[in-house]
Amino acid sequence: MVGFDPNQRRKLTPFDHAAAGAVSGVITRSVAQPLDVLKIRFQLQVEPLKFGTGSKYTGVAQAVGKIYQEEGLFALWKGHVAAQGLSVIFGISQFVSFEFLTKNTYYLLPENLTQPLYKPVYHFFCGGIAGCVSTCVSQPIDVLRTRLVSQGEPKVYTGIRHAVGMMYQEAGVRTFYKGLTPTLIQLFPYNGLQFGFYSFFKTLWKPVMSKKNEIGAIGSGICGSGAGLCSKIIIYPLDLIKKRLQVIGFEEAPG
Repeated sequence: MVGFDPNQRRKLTPFDHAAAGAVSGVITRSVAQPLDVLKIRFQLQVEPLKFGTGSKYTGVAQAVGKIYQEEGLFALWKGHVAAQGLSVIFGISQFVSFEFLTKNTYYLLPENLTQPLYKPVYHFFCGGIAGCVSTCVSQPIDVLRTRLVSQGEPKVYTGIRHAVGMMYQEAGVRTFYKGLTPTLIQLFPYNGLQFGFYSFFKTLWKPVMSKKNEIGAIGSGICGSGAGLCSKIIIYPLDLIKKRLQVIGFEEAPG
C-alpha cells in the first residue's frame, strides 16, 4: 500500500516503508542500469542522432554495440555502485516522507477531500514534496553517478574515491549539488505525477478489474508502470537539462 490509508488492516511502521523503498530501489536499479547508462550517454551527446553527422551514438542498438566494442560489456553497468547508493537513499527517504506527509495531510484535510476522487490530487502534492526531500538528501550521489557513467575511455576517474576527490577540487561541496535547482523543478512534478497517476490508476483498477476491490501485486505493478511512463514522458525535457548541468566542468571526459 502506497500512501496512508486509515482502513488498512495491517499498519506499517516507518521501518517497513524504508525497507520497501530500499528493496524496490535496488531491484529496479539492477535491472534498469544499462538503460540508464544509454540514456545518460544520449543526453550528454550534443550532436544530432543522424548518420553521417559526426554523432557517436545514432540509435540504441548502435550505441550498445559501440559501448561494448570500446569499453566492454560491464561498461553498461558503469557507476552501478553509486547508482545503487542513490536508489537506496532516495527510495528510503521518498517512501518514509511520503507516508508521513499523506498521513498528516489526511487528518488536516476536510473529510470530503479525503475521498478516493480527490486522493490523486493530494497525493500529487505529497509526492512532489517527498521527491524534493529525497533529492536534497541524494543529490551528491546522483552527480557522482552521472560523472562516472558519462566518462568513456580513457577514464578520467579510476573509482569512486578518486572521483570524489577530483570533484571536490573543482568547486568544493558545491560541485556535488550542481544541477540541484532544475532537479528540484523536475522532481516535484515528476514525483507528484507518479504518485498522483498511481492513485488515479488504482482508483480505476479496483472497481473494473478486482472483484474484492483490492488491487493486488499484478494490478499494483501495472498501475505503477503506467504512472512511471506517463510521468517520465511529461518531465523528460527537464531531466535532459539536469544532466547537462551536472557535467559542467567535466568537458575533458571523452565521450
